[in-house]
Amino acid sequence: MILTKFDNYKILDMAHGEKVEDWDGVILRRPDPQIIWNNESKPEVWKKVDAIYHRSKEGGGYWEQIKKTPSSWQIKYKDLTFNLKLMGFKHTGLFPEQASNWDFMIDKIKKSNRKISVLNLFAYTGGATVACAYAGADVVHVDSSRGMVDWAKENIKSSNLEDKYVRFIVDDCIKFVEREIRRGHKYDAIIMDPPSFGRGANKEVWRFEDNLYDLVELCTKVLSDDPLFFLINSYTTGISSEVLKNILSLTIDKKGIITSGEIGLPMENSDLVLPCGIYGRWEKKDE
Repeated sequence: MILTKFDNYKILDMAHGEKVEDWDGVILRRPDPQIIWNNESKPEVWKKVDAIYHRSKEGGGYWEQIKKTPSSWQIKYKDLTFNLKLMGFKHTGLFPEQASNWDFMIDKIKKSNRKISVLNLFAYTGGATVACAYAGADVVHVDSSRGMVDWAKENIKSSNLEDKYVRFIVDDCIKFVEREIRRGHKYDAIIMDPPSFGRGANKEVWRFEDNLYDLVELCTKVLSDDPLFFLINSYTTGISSEVLKNILSLTIDKKGIITSGEIGLPMENSDLVLPCGIYGRWEKKDE
C-alpha cells in the first residue's frame, strides 16, 4: 500500500542510510535502516537541509540545526491538520505513510451510514483518531504516555474537531481493554499500533512477538456484533505482514475480508519506494 499523494510532505532523496524530507517547507535529514544503497539521486537537496538527526552510539541521538527551525509547526493532509516537533528520538510526531490508512478509515466510516465507535490503542499523537473523528465516528483514544495524549488533543483542536466525541485515556492498553470487557462496552472498529518492546507503569514487559496474539484475541471481546474493521499496524522488524493476516484469521470469527501488506512512501520524481512498516486488516464487506 503506497501513499499516492500527500501535498505537504515529500521524500526528496534517499541514500547512505538516510532520507531527506520536506515537511511543508522544513527540510529534515533523518536515518532510516531500510535505505541500504549509497547513490544519491539529487545531490543538491542534501545541501539544503534545515536540521539533521544524528544517532548516538550510547543510544538515542540529537538534532543538529543547520538553519533555525521552528520549535513546532503544522502540516495539513487534506482537511486534517497535525502539529509537528523535532523529537529526541528522531521523529516529528507524525508518520505520513499512515495517510493511506486514514483514507481507508474515513471512507469506511462514511460509507457505513451509521454512528461508528472506534477504539484506538497505542494511539500515539492521534493521526488515526483525527481521521476517524473527522469521518464522524466516536473515538476512544488510549496511550500510556500523557505527553502523547496531550499532543493528540492538540491535533484534534488544530483540525477543528473539538465538537466531535473523542475520549482521551492515559492508561496501559491491555488493562484498559480488560476493564472494557468487564463493563460490557463494545466497539465497531479497533485500531492498534503496538510497539516492538515496552514496559508498563508496574514494570510489565510487552514484547510484540510474545503478546500480540493475546491482545488481538482479547480485543475481539469488545468488538460489536456488526464490526466495521480491525486494523493492526507494525514497525517491528522481522515480522511479516502475513503474520498479522494469520492472527486476524485465527481470532475474528465474523465474515469479512482480511488483507495485509507493506506500507510505503514514494520518493518525489522517482520510482523508488521506501518501505515503512506493515499492516493487517479485517474489514466488513461493503453492502
